[in-house]
Amino acid sequence: MTPPPSGSGAGGDVEAPTADAIHYGRSVSAAGNTGPEELRYRGWKAMPFVIGNETFEKLGSIGTAANLMVYLTSVFHMTNIKAAVALNVFSGTTNLATVAGAFASDIYLGRYATVGIGCIATLIGMIILTLTAGVPALHPPPCDDAGGGGGEGKCVGATRGQFAVLGLAFTFIVAGAGGIRPCSLPFGADQFDPRTESGRRGINSFFNWYYFTLTIAVCVSSTAIIYVQSNVSWWVGFAIPAALILASCALFFAGAGLYVRVRPEGSPFAGVVRVAVAAIRKRRVTAPSDGESLFRTRHATGLVSRLPYTDQFRFLDKAAVMVAKSEVDANGRPKNPWRLCSLQQVEETKCILRILPVWLTCIVYYVSFAQTNTYVILQATQSDRHLGRGGFEVPPGSFTVFPMLALTVWIPFYDRIIVPWARRLTGREEGITLLQRMGIGMALSVLAMLISAMAEERRRELAVIHEAATGGSLSNSRVSPQSAFWLVPQLAALGLSEAFNQVSQTEFYYKQFPENMRSVAGSLLFSGLALSSYLSGLMVAAVERATRGDGDGDDGWLAEDLNRGRLDCLYILIAAIGAANFLAFLACAKWYRYKGSDDDDDDHGQDGERISTAA
Repeated sequence: MTPPPSGSGAGGDVEAPTADAIHYGRSVSAAGNTGPEELRYRGWKAMPFVIGNETFEKLGSIGTAANLMVYLTSVFHMTNIKAAVALNVFSGTTNLATVAGAFASDIYLGRYATVGIGCIATLIGMIILTLTAGVPALHPPPCDDAGGGGGEGKCVGATRGQFAVLGLAFTFIVAGAGGIRPCSLPFGADQFDPRTESGRRGINSFFNWYYFTLTIAVCVSSTAIIYVQSNVSWWVGFAIPAALILASCALFFAGAGLYVRVRPEGSPFAGVVRVAVAAIRKRRVTAPSDGESLFRTRHATGLVSRLPYTDQFRFLDKAAVMVAKSEVDANGRPKNPWRLCSLQQVEETKCILRILPVWLTCIVYYVSFAQTNTYVILQATQSDRHLGRGGFEVPPGSFTVFPMLALTVWIPFYDRIIVPWARRLTGREEGITLLQRMGIGMALSVLAMLISAMAEERRRELAVIHEAATGGSLSNSRVSPQSAFWLVPQLAALGLSEAFNQVSQTEFYYKQFPENMRSVAGSLLFSGLALSSYLSGLMVAAVERATRGDGDGDDGWLAEDLNRGRLDCLYILIAAIGAANFLAFLACAKWYRYKGSDDDDDDHGQDGERISTAA
């Protein structure tokens, strides 16, 4: 795709070539012509190393994360409430670290170095976590070996030193995830030339392969690795993921000679801050209503698409009003970038502001998913997990595989059947828009929580009936005769919700953020997951405190023994919050305007296609 000439609009300004233009794969002359220097895009030749690294990393990390609830309660003897809150904090911090990783990548390190450092940090964290399971001094003794505790079943809690080592392992894992998660997807896309048709097709195919291998990794790690952890040995179950992370590191660095390495451009939000400062300085200036006379320049890099004028957040337009010719130098550049900004910078700022309300609704949406690694596992623990009468007993952590199985089955069905049907119905190439897909995912998450409430109510009722029939007490008869596979419908609904929302959300941020901020765009999904984990932890703690009785036998909704609590009420509460959040999302989607949606003479998106304006 041949880039349009540099600099147009008010003043006809032309930008000189910069290092940014060169390291992105070409140099641009003052006349706007493409110079002879070209990066060698290896495309699919680099993919075995990129996708292999990502697959092995996910094989090692996902199975470990899915079973940490069981590890903390059974090995470190934490209560359900403390373990759930701790895991929500760990999950939230892990995802929030992606913001720091994205900024480090875009400002200083670049994506290659950030992913490499993240792989090494994750490996160190997994080795330490393996030691907490394999070295007796680094975890509490088994409950039956407590010694002097007053009888069987008395457990000794972990010491401060043991928790410190565990925290150190989590710290390295958090740091590793902060480097890998926001950069691995953009780094893979960097290996294709976006100016060619084959390169653009390669990027789209890479996204498909990325999610396919992610799904396979989740399915394998959530079954085989969790089985080893729960039925063979915790230290062996952690050593296997550590070895997989080592293989991930080896694959990544083995392909070092093939990679295209995009150098960092500096702070991606510097332009945003400049627009805000310039708009405030010129707050008394009257901005034009049509945007035609606003100051315009081309971005220095040809890979950043020129954005058309939009009439939202019109206060920011004042940053691009040139009140005097003395504000620009002889080359047509602003003398003071904190007083005069280009229309491109203003529209990039508007892109970010438009995305934020959508992102905020997604934080609340993810609260339902936060339960899959905490209370869903506890539900499975207190249910009959046998396949048939006296058959194989499925580890509770393995039930987290069902959302991914649903996603795996649905995606090809959606691509081959639903999209062609929707394309004929709507006339759109993509069938339905990204925001429409995200909205369907949100509605499915509300449905999943309602199904969860019904399944939990039935599980608890059968446990009470079983206790009455056997003459036992609830505390000594924790396992309900209900099959744990009654959890599958709610988990499948969450998987379908993820197929619609999370996959679309990733694509939404990638396409709607300015191209020079794509590492930050990659972190936005994970930062939303982080805040939702914190929100879930706060909700669990608040519900536990609000519903707990005063020593009269009422343990509240979130009792240590789920049979004595009302977990179904928590699920109904999450469903009600999700329904209100869905209505807020609909309002945001109706108001949202896709990047590059207005007509303009030559303003197409990065991939050469215009995005629909309908939500």
